[in-house]
Amino acid sequence: MQAAAGAALTPEGDLAAADAPRRLTLLAVVALVGWGVDVATKVAAVGLLTGRDPVQLVPGVLTLTLTRNPGAAFSVATSMTAVLTVVALGVVAAVLRLAGRIRSRVWAVALGLLLGGALGNLTDRMLREPGPFRGHVVDFLQLPHWPVFNLADSCIVVAAVLIAVQSLRGAGLDGRHADHDDTT
Repeated sequence: MQAAAGAALTPEGDLAAADAPRRLTLLAVVALVGWGVDVATKVAAVGLLTGRDPVQLVPGVLTLTLTRNPGAAFSVATSMTAVLTVVALGVVAAVLRLAGRIRSRVWAVALGLLLGGALGNLTDRMLREPGPFRGHVVDFLQLPHWPVFNLADSCIVVAAVLIAVQSLRGAGLDGRHADHDDTT
């Protein structure tokens, strides 16, 4: 029997609901790991690279170059640090609001990466100099012909790719695909 109007009529709906805590846990673990590793690597980068010339970690491929970025990716909007902080807070709020609807592992990973990356850069904006809502983000990874970035940026980019793929596939947060009409 259908519990409520619009509720699933099949056992799959019950299974998806039963999986909700696992998907929420997956999102939380991915976010916490992404955030924690980002913060730890930034602390290490500041401690090891301050006052040093760039370090060739993998010659010709990866250089450790400490920079402090007041703007967004690629040093865009450098005079809008407070606005970027508010945007990051909005991203965190949006992910937290969507979290309870997730029934798909891919969406859980994607939004976990987005949350972890947003929290990583938000931590810098709130806690680093010159002060709350104006803090500069620590960037330290540099590839050839690419701006300096950090692990939070990487999390956000991978999340964006996963979100784009899921959207192009028509995969909803609930794990259903748009090309399936479940109302019949």
